[in-house]
Amino acid sequence: MRTHPRAIGLLVGYGLDRVFADPRRWHPVAGFGTTALRVEHILHRDNRAVGVVHSVALIGSAAALGVGSSRVAVRLGAPAEAALIAVATWAALGGTSLSRVGRRMADHLDNEDLDSARALLPSLCGRDPDLLDSDGLARAALESIAENTSDATVGVLVWGALAGAPGILAYRASNTLDAMIGYRSPKYLRFGWAAARIDDVLNLLPARVTGVATVTAAHSVHGSPARALKMWRRDAAKHPSPNAGVAEASAAGALGLQLGGRTQYRHGVENRPTLGDGPSPTAPDLRRAVALSTRVQELSAVASAILAVAIGQARIRRRRRA
Repeated sequence: MRTHPRAIGLLVGYGLDRVFADPRRWHPVAGFGTTALRVEHILHRDNRAVGVVHSVALIGSAAALGVGSSRVAVRLGAPAEAALIAVATWAALGGTSLSRVGRRMADHLDNEDLDSARALLPSLCGRDPDLLDSDGLARAALESIAENTSDATVGVLVWGALAGAPGILAYRASNTLDAMIGYRSPKYLRFGWAAARIDDVLNLLPARVTGVATVTAAHSVHGSPARALKMWRRDAAKHPSPNAGVAEASAAGALGLQLGGRTQYRHGVENRPTLGDGPSPTAPDLRRAVALSTRVQELSAVASAILAVAIGQARIRRRRRA
Protein backbone atom coordinates (compact mmCIF):
# COMPACT_ATOMS: atom_id res chain seq x y z
CA MET A 1 0.00 0.00 0.00
CA ARG A 2 2.83 2.40 0.87
CA THR A 3 4.58 2.27 -2.49
CA HIS A 4 1.83 1.29 -4.98
CA PRO A 5 -1.50 2.85 -3.98
CA ARG A 6 -2.32 3.59 -7.62
CA ALA A 7 -2.10 -0.06 -8.66
CA ILE A 8 -4.12 -1.18 -5.65
CA GLY A 9 -6.75 1.48 -6.29
CA LEU A 10 -7.12 0.44 -9.94
CA LEU A 11 -7.68 -3.21 -9.04
CA VAL A 12 -10.11 -2.37 -6.23
CA GLY A 13 -12.03 0.02 -8.49
CA TYR A 14 -12.19 -2.61 -11.21
CA GLY A 15 -13.50 -5.12 -8.66
CA LEU A 16 -16.14 -2.64 -7.48
CA ASP A 17 -17.34 -2.20 -11.06
CA ARG A 18 -17.60 -5.96 -11.48
CA VAL A 19 -19.68 -6.27 -8.31
CA PHE A 20 -21.81 -3.11 -8.38
CA ALA A 21 -21.62 -1.89 -12.01
CA ASP A 22 -22.74 1.72 -12.58
CA PRO A 23 -24.68 3.44 -9.80
CA ARG A 24 -28.31 3.83 -10.85
CA ARG A 25 -28.70 7.23 -9.21
CA TRP A 26 -26.31 10.16 -8.85
CA HIS A 27 -23.88 8.75 -11.41
CA PRO A 28 -20.92 11.16 -11.66
CA VAL A 29 -20.60 10.63 -15.41
CA ALA A 30 -24.29 11.40 -15.90
CA GLY A 31 -23.81 14.50 -13.75
CA PHE A 32 -20.92 15.62 -15.93
CA GLY A 33 -23.06 15.02 -19.02
CA THR A 34 -25.86 17.16 -17.60
CA THR A 35 -23.39 19.95 -16.84
CA ALA A 36 -21.86 19.69 -20.31
CA LEU A 37 -25.30 19.93 -21.89
CA ARG A 38 -26.11 23.09 -19.94
CA VAL A 39 -22.82 24.67 -20.96
CA GLU A 40 -23.46 23.66 -24.56
CA HIS A 41 -26.84 25.42 -24.53
CA ILE A 42 -25.02 28.63 -23.58
CA LEU A 43 -21.94 28.34 -25.79
CA HIS A 44 -23.06 26.44 -28.86
CA ARG A 45 -22.13 28.10 -32.12
CA ASP A 46 -21.36 26.67 -35.54
CA ASN A 47 -17.76 27.55 -34.88
CA ARG A 48 -14.67 25.42 -34.30
CA ALA A 49 -12.95 27.89 -31.95
CA VAL A 50 -15.97 28.02 -29.65
CA GLY A 51 -16.02 24.23 -29.62
CA VAL A 52 -12.37 24.20 -28.58
CA VAL A 53 -13.15 26.49 -25.64
CA HIS A 54 -16.13 24.34 -24.68
CA SER A 55 -14.17 21.07 -24.72
CA VAL A 56 -10.98 22.36 -23.10
CA ALA A 57 -12.92 24.08 -20.30
CA LEU A 58 -14.95 20.99 -19.42
CA ILE A 59 -12.12 18.47 -19.71
CA GLY A 60 -9.75 20.82 -17.92
CA SER A 61 -12.24 21.26 -15.08
CA ALA A 62 -12.44 17.48 -14.65
CA ALA A 63 -8.65 17.23 -14.62
CA ALA A 64 -8.40 20.07 -12.10
CA LEU A 65 -10.84 18.27 -9.80
CA GLY A 66 -8.62 15.21 -10.03
CA VAL A 67 -5.47 17.21 -9.27
CA GLY A 68 -7.04 18.88 -6.24
CA SER A 69 -8.42 15.65 -4.79
CA SER A 70 -5.11 13.88 -5.41
CA ARG A 71 -3.17 16.52 -3.50
CA VAL A 72 -5.50 16.11 -0.53
CA ALA A 73 -5.19 12.31 -0.71
CA VAL A 74 -1.38 12.46 -0.85
CA ARG A 75 -1.32 14.54 2.33
CA LEU A 76 -3.58 11.99 4.03
CA GLY A 77 -1.38 9.05 3.06
CA ALA A 78 -1.24 6.00 0.83
CA PRO A 79 -4.56 4.46 1.97
CA ALA A 80 -6.35 7.67 0.99
CA GLU A 81 -4.58 7.68 -2.39
CA ALA A 82 -5.66 4.11 -3.06
CA ALA A 83 -9.22 4.89 -1.95
CA LEU A 84 -9.41 7.92 -4.25
CA ILE A 85 -8.17 5.92 -7.25
CA ALA A 86 -10.60 3.11 -6.44
CA VAL A 87 -13.61 5.43 -6.26
CA ALA A 88 -12.60 7.34 -9.40
CA THR A 89 -12.01 4.09 -11.28
CA TRP A 90 -15.35 2.62 -10.23
CA ALA A 91 -17.21 5.82 -11.11
CA ALA A 92 -15.57 6.06 -14.55
CA LEU A 93 -15.67 2.39 -15.60
CA GLY A 94 -18.61 1.14 -17.63
CA GLY A 95 -17.49 -2.35 -18.58
CA THR A 96 -19.85 -4.37 -16.42
CA SER A 97 -22.87 -2.33 -17.47
CA LEU A 98 -21.76 -2.70 -21.11
CA SER A 99 -21.65 -6.48 -20.74
CA ARG A 100 -25.05 -6.58 -19.07
CA VAL A 101 -26.65 -4.52 -21.83
CA GLY A 102 -25.02 -6.77 -24.43
CA ARG A 103 -26.53 -9.86 -22.79
CA ARG A 104 -29.94 -8.22 -22.57
CA MET A 105 -29.75 -7.36 -26.26
CA ALA A 106 -28.87 -10.98 -27.06
CA ASP A 107 -31.85 -12.15 -24.97
CA HIS A 108 -34.22 -9.84 -26.85
CA LEU A 109 -32.94 -10.99 -30.21
CA ASP A 110 -33.07 -14.65 -29.21
CA ASN A 111 -36.70 -14.13 -28.23
CA GLU A 112 -37.37 -12.23 -31.49
CA ASP A 113 -38.46 -9.25 -29.42
CA LEU A 114 -37.31 -6.59 -31.85
CA ASP A 115 -39.27 -3.79 -30.18
CA SER A 116 -37.36 -4.28 -26.93
CA ALA A 117 -34.07 -4.67 -28.80
CA ARG A 118 -34.66 -1.41 -30.68
CA ALA A 119 -35.56 0.37 -27.44
CA LEU A 120 -32.31 -0.86 -25.86
CA LEU A 121 -29.95 0.00 -28.73
CA PRO A 122 -29.64 3.76 -27.95
CA SER A 123 -27.97 2.84 -24.65
CA LEU A 124 -25.17 1.31 -26.72
CA CYS A 125 -24.78 3.58 -29.75
CA GLY A 126 -26.24 6.41 -31.79
CA ARG A 127 -27.61 4.42 -34.72
CA ASP A 128 -31.23 4.60 -35.80
CA PRO A 129 -32.79 1.37 -34.44
CA ASP A 130 -36.06 1.78 -36.33
CA LEU A 131 -34.30 0.98 -39.61
CA LEU A 132 -32.54 -2.19 -38.36
CA ASP A 133 -33.66 -5.81 -38.52
CA SER A 134 -32.45 -8.53 -36.14
CA ASP A 135 -29.05 -8.96 -37.82
CA GLY A 136 -28.61 -5.19 -38.11
CA LEU A 137 -29.29 -4.79 -34.41
CA ALA A 138 -26.83 -7.59 -33.63
CA ARG A 139 -24.13 -5.97 -35.74
CA ALA A 140 -24.71 -2.52 -34.23
CA ALA A 141 -24.58 -3.92 -30.69
CA LEU A 142 -21.49 -6.03 -31.35
CA GLU A 143 -19.55 -3.17 -32.94
CA SER A 144 -20.50 -0.94 -30.02
CA ILE A 145 -19.36 -3.55 -27.51
CA ALA A 146 -16.01 -3.88 -29.30
CA GLU A 147 -15.43 -0.12 -29.43
CA ASN A 148 -16.70 0.61 -25.93
CA THR A 149 -14.57 -2.11 -24.39
CA SER A 150 -11.74 0.27 -25.16
CA ASP A 151 -13.61 3.48 -24.34
CA ALA A 152 -15.51 2.39 -21.22
CA THR A 153 -12.88 0.21 -19.57
CA VAL A 154 -9.40 0.00 -21.04
CA GLY A 155 -8.99 3.76 -21.46
CA VAL A 156 -9.98 4.41 -17.85
CA LEU A 157 -7.51 1.82 -16.57
CA VAL A 158 -4.63 2.93 -18.79
CA TRP A 159 -5.03 6.60 -17.92
CA GLY A 160 -5.46 5.70 -14.25
CA ALA A 161 -2.11 3.91 -14.39
CA LEU A 162 -0.43 6.78 -16.24
CA ALA A 163 -1.86 9.78 -14.39
CA GLY A 164 -3.96 8.69 -11.42
CA ALA A 165 -7.25 10.39 -10.62
CA PRO A 166 -6.61 13.41 -12.90
CA GLY A 167 -6.04 11.03 -15.81
CA ILE A 168 -9.18 9.04 -15.06
CA LEU A 169 -11.42 12.09 -14.75
CA ALA A 170 -10.01 13.91 -17.77
CA TYR A 171 -10.22 10.79 -19.93
CA ARG A 172 -13.81 10.04 -18.92
CA ALA A 173 -14.81 13.68 -19.47
CA SER A 174 -13.28 13.59 -22.96
CA ASN A 175 -14.95 10.31 -23.81
CA THR A 176 -18.33 11.56 -22.59
CA LEU A 177 -18.04 14.78 -24.58
CA ASP A 178 -17.10 12.87 -27.71
CA ALA A 179 -20.20 10.69 -27.28
CA MET A 180 -22.33 13.82 -26.92
CA ILE A 181 -20.99 16.14 -29.62
CA GLY A 182 -18.23 14.34 -31.55
CA TYR A 183 -20.41 13.74 -34.61
CA ARG A 184 -20.18 14.73 -38.25
CA SER A 185 -23.75 16.02 -38.20
CA PRO A 186 -24.45 19.60 -39.36
CA LYS A 187 -24.97 20.72 -35.77
CA TYR A 188 -21.68 19.37 -34.43
CA LEU A 189 -19.34 19.20 -37.41
CA ARG A 190 -17.45 22.31 -36.24
CA PHE A 191 -18.54 22.68 -32.63
CA GLY A 192 -17.73 19.05 -31.81
CA TRP A 193 -14.46 18.92 -33.74
CA ALA A 194 -12.23 19.53 -30.69
CA ALA A 195 -14.05 16.97 -28.54
CA ALA A 196 -13.57 14.31 -31.23
CA ARG A 197 -9.89 15.14 -31.79
CA ILE A 198 -9.04 15.23 -28.07
CA ASP A 199 -10.75 11.88 -27.62
CA ASP A 200 -8.78 10.49 -30.57
CA VAL A 201 -5.48 11.52 -28.97
CA LEU A 202 -6.35 10.20 -25.52
CA ASN A 203 -7.43 6.87 -26.97
CA LEU A 204 -4.36 6.20 -29.10
CA LEU A 205 -2.68 4.07 -26.43
CA PRO A 206 -5.80 2.47 -24.88
CA ALA A 207 -7.07 1.31 -28.27
CA ARG A 208 -3.81 -0.48 -28.97
CA VAL A 209 -3.77 -2.02 -25.49
CA THR A 210 -7.28 -3.24 -26.34
CA GLY A 211 -5.99 -4.69 -29.59
CA VAL A 212 -3.19 -6.59 -27.84
CA ALA A 213 -5.61 -7.87 -25.17
CA THR A 214 -8.10 -8.93 -27.87
CA VAL A 215 -5.44 -10.90 -29.71
CA THR A 216 -4.41 -12.52 -26.44
CA ALA A 217 -8.01 -13.32 -25.47
CA ALA A 218 -9.15 -14.66 -28.85
CA HIS A 219 -8.66 -18.27 -27.78
CA SER A 220 -11.13 -17.77 -24.90
CA VAL A 221 -13.99 -17.46 -27.44
CA HIS A 222 -12.62 -20.28 -29.63
CA GLY A 223 -11.09 -17.76 -31.98
CA SER A 224 -7.66 -17.41 -33.50
CA PRO A 225 -5.11 -14.95 -32.05
CA ALA A 226 -3.28 -15.03 -35.38
CA ARG A 227 -6.44 -14.07 -37.27
CA ALA A 228 -7.22 -11.31 -34.75
CA LEU A 229 -3.75 -9.87 -35.29
CA LYS A 230 -4.03 -10.24 -39.06
CA MET A 231 -7.35 -8.40 -39.23
CA TRP A 232 -6.00 -5.64 -36.97
CA ARG A 233 -2.99 -5.11 -39.22
CA ARG A 234 -4.97 -5.43 -42.44
CA ASP A 235 -8.20 -3.59 -41.73
CA ALA A 236 -7.91 -1.21 -38.75
CA ALA A 237 -6.68 1.69 -40.89
CA LYS A 238 -9.78 1.45 -43.10
CA HIS A 239 -12.00 2.71 -40.28
CA PRO A 240 -12.62 6.47 -40.12
CA SER A 241 -11.56 6.44 -36.46
CA PRO A 242 -7.85 5.78 -35.76
CA ASN A 243 -8.84 3.96 -32.57
CA ALA A 244 -12.23 2.31 -33.09
CA GLY A 245 -10.75 0.56 -36.11
CA VAL A 246 -8.20 -1.21 -33.92
CA ALA A 247 -10.81 -2.42 -31.42
CA GLU A 248 -13.32 -3.48 -34.06
CA ALA A 249 -10.92 -5.09 -36.53
CA SER A 250 -9.17 -7.16 -33.87
CA ALA A 251 -12.54 -8.21 -32.43
CA ALA A 252 -13.78 -9.15 -35.90
CA GLY A 253 -10.72 -11.34 -36.37
CA ALA A 254 -11.03 -12.92 -32.93
CA LEU A 255 -14.70 -13.74 -33.50
CA GLY A 256 -14.32 -14.78 -37.13
CA LEU A 257 -16.87 -12.21 -38.31
CA GLN A 258 -17.14 -9.33 -40.74
CA LEU A 259 -18.08 -5.92 -39.34
CA GLY A 260 -18.71 -2.57 -41.02
CA GLY A 261 -20.72 -1.71 -44.10
CA ARG A 262 -23.71 0.57 -44.43
CA THR A 263 -24.30 2.29 -41.07
CA GLN A 264 -27.47 4.27 -40.41
CA TYR A 265 -27.23 7.07 -37.85
CA ARG A 266 -29.97 9.52 -36.96
CA HIS A 267 -28.01 12.26 -38.71
CA GLY A 268 -27.53 10.23 -41.89
CA VAL A 269 -25.89 7.21 -43.51
CA GLU A 270 -22.18 6.32 -43.46
CA ASN A 271 -20.83 3.61 -45.74
CA ARG A 272 -18.13 2.07 -43.58
CA PRO A 273 -15.43 -0.22 -44.98
CA THR A 274 -15.72 -3.85 -43.96
CA LEU A 275 -13.45 -5.23 -41.24
CA GLY A 276 -12.56 -8.90 -41.00
CA ASP A 277 -13.52 -11.98 -42.98
CA GLY A 278 -16.52 -14.18 -42.34
CA PRO A 279 -20.28 -13.88 -41.91
CA SER A 280 -22.06 -10.82 -40.56
CA PRO A 281 -22.94 -10.99 -36.86
CA THR A 282 -26.15 -12.62 -35.67
CA ALA A 283 -27.72 -12.80 -32.21
CA PRO A 284 -25.63 -15.76 -30.94
CA ASP A 285 -22.42 -13.89 -31.81
CA LEU A 286 -23.33 -11.20 -29.27
CA ARG A 287 -22.76 -13.56 -26.36
CA ARG A 288 -19.30 -14.43 -27.68
CA ALA A 289 -18.57 -10.71 -28.08
CA VAL A 290 -19.56 -10.08 -24.45
CA ALA A 291 -17.34 -12.96 -23.30
CA LEU A 292 -14.45 -11.56 -25.34
CA SER A 293 -15.02 -8.08 -23.92
CA THR A 294 -15.02 -9.41 -20.36
CA ARG A 295 -11.74 -11.22 -20.91
CA VAL A 296 -10.15 -8.15 -22.51
CA GLN A 297 -11.23 -6.09 -19.49
CA GLU A 298 -9.65 -8.58 -17.10
CA LEU A 299 -6.35 -8.61 -18.98
CA SER A 300 -6.32 -4.82 -19.19
CA ALA A 301 -6.92 -4.45 -15.46
CA VAL A 302 -3.92 -6.65 -14.70
CA ALA A 303 -1.75 -4.91 -17.32
CA SER A 304 -2.69 -1.46 -15.99
CA ALA A 305 -1.85 -2.46 -12.42
CA ILE A 306 1.54 -3.73 -13.60
CA LEU A 307 2.10 -0.45 -15.47
CA ALA A 308 1.18 1.53 -12.35
CA VAL A 309 3.66 -0.48 -10.29
CA ALA A 310 6.38 0.11 -12.90
CA ILE A 311 5.70 3.86 -12.87
CA GLY A 312 5.72 3.88 -9.07
CA GLN A 313 9.03 2.02 -8.95
CA ALA A 314 10.57 4.43 -11.45
CA ARG A 315 9.52 7.38 -9.29
CA ILE A 316 11.02 5.77 -6.19
CA ARG A 317 14.34 5.23 -8.00
CA ARG A 318 14.40 8.85 -9.16
CA ARG A 319 13.79 10.11 -5.62
CA ARG A 320 16.59 7.94 -4.28
CA ARG A 321 19.03 9.24 -6.88
CA ALA A 322 18.04 12.82 -6.02
